Amino acid sequence: MNPFKLSVDALEKKARAIRRRIIVLNAESPAGGHTGADLSQVELLTALYFRILNCSPSQQNSETRDIYIQSKGHAVGGYYCVLAEAGFIPVDWLATYQHADSHLPGHPVRHKTPGVELNTGALGHGLPVAVGLALAAKRSHSPRRVFVVTGDGELAEGSNWEAALVAAHYGLDNLIIINDKNNLQLAGSTKEIMNTDPLDEKWRAFGMAVTSCRGNDMADVVATLEGLKPEGKPHVVIANTTKGAGISFIQGRAEWHHRVPKGEEIQLALEELKDE
Repeated sequence: MNPFKLSVDALEKKARAIRRRIIVLNAESPAGGHTGADLSQVELLTALYFRILNCSPSQQNSETRDIYIQSKGHAVGGYYCVLAEAGFIPVDWLATYQHADSHLPGHPVRHKTPGVELNTGALGHGLPVAVGLALAAKRSHSPRRVFVVTGDGELAEGSNWEAALVAAHYGLDNLIIINDKNNLQLAGSTKEIMNTDPLDEKWRAFGMAVTSCRGNDMADVVATLEGLKPEGKPHVVIANTTKGAGISFIQGRAEWHHRVPKGEEIQLALEELKDE
């Protein structure tokens, strides 16, 4: 059971607070950050950690806890902000993001950061490990579910599709793959760099149960995730998001993949994120 079980309205307020943390975190980092990627996934991670996941700081060693894997490891800044809001790490650690000897390095590292289940960063690693964890849970009759968020640019990595074959072969309906489909990667659109569309048809061809949602619409995210039913197949949720979602001068712009707010941009962003 999730310890928070927040309402949709409360989740939206929480997502706004997390976005504020992301802006400050990246602005103060000595090594920059991935602001656009951090912001696109906020509703997804907020819904998971504050309503969906059977996971909490007190359950970190439970053999029945749900597992979350941040496969798009470059978006770790947003992930850290969620972990801090959920009590896995102290909030004051956020000010140390990417500093020397910090508990919060530039990609997730399990032995450094409480709540992190897997070291990620080299794209295409998260889903294969998630498949292994889901298969182990099935074979040990565990109620555990395994959730993994992938970037849409990341799906150009062949390891994901090898893992999908295995997941479908073993009928891993305890595996939920969430594609953060913001249609931008690094320096341009996924269609220009490596087109993976139509994603829904590809996943179905690999044997997945596929649904989609508006990934920055909290009510739709919650309804979709809570509406998943065991079908004897792995689940894929294509979450149609906007890179940099929530801030007018950042969203939908490829240059914010690895850029952080500076100067007056910081205050402008925080002004847009004031509680309504």
